[in-house]
Amino acid sequence: MGKKRIITKGETGEGEAGKSGGGKSAKKKLDRGVLYVQSTYNNTILTLTDKQGGVVGAASSGALGFKGAKKGTPFAAAKVGETLGTKAQAMGLKEIDVVIKGVGSGRESSVRGFLSKGINLLSIRDATPVPFNGPRPKKPRRV
Repeated sequence: MGKKRIITKGETGEGEAGKSGGGKSAKKKLDRGVLYVQSTYNNTILTLTDKQGGVVGAASSGALGFKGAKKGTPFAAAKVGETLGTKAQAMGLKEIDVVIKGVGSGRESSVRGFLSKGINLLSIRDATPVPFNGPRPKKPRRV
């Protein structure tokens, strides 16, 4: 197996040399933020930022353990909203502006899940990109 090292009181182990005191750094406190919701057919991603656009927290249905087609469901999106809402509550968030992008089924339920944690909603903006003309359409199917 290898030699066992005994570390005396004044000596430090070589693995501890670069480590700091330990524990997570202090959470950022903010009272107002922006929630970005990206909802596709396959997944729902929520990003929480401060007013300057710096990311404070993020969550997605894939990161919560949903796999395959279940990632795109409204239930998964609601769970993502609740998870990020809990994080936001711990930071002391009071008010949010919401920017929604995409056409997935988790658009509304993710925001509802986030707001269930007692955070006030100031505005909702839809930023879904709409093509002016877009790429050339597919050829019609021959059956």
